[in-house]
Amino acid sequence: VSSINQDALFLTAKATELFVQYLATYSYKHGRGKEKNALTYSDLSHTAEECETFQFLADILPKKILASKYLKMLEKEKRDGEVGEDEEEDEEEEDEDETVDEDVGS
Repeated sequence: VSSINQDALFLTAKATELFVQYLATYSYKHGRGKEKNALTYSDLSHTAEECETFQFLADILPKKILASKYLKMLEKEKRDGEVGEDEEEDEEEEDEDETVDEDVGS
C-alpha cells in the first residue's frame, strides 16, 4: 500500500488504542494487578487464555514457563510420540499378518 487515507489511519490508530485499553483494563480487573497495583504479563496471558473475547491472543501471549519444565514437556512428548509410532507399526504388522492368513486360507 503506497498511500493511506488520513481518516483511515486515524481511525485505525484510535481503534488500536481502544482495544489495548480494553485489554489492559479487563486484565487488570480480572488478574492479580489489583493486589500489586500493577498490570503484569501473567495477567495479560491469563486473560488471553481464559476470556473468549481475547482467545485469539493465546498464541501471542502464552503463559511463561521455566525452560526446565519446557524441556521436560518436549522429552515427554517425544517419548509419547515414539510409543504411539511403535503401536501404529504393531497394528500395521497385525493387519499384514491377517492379510497373509486370508491369502493362505483361500
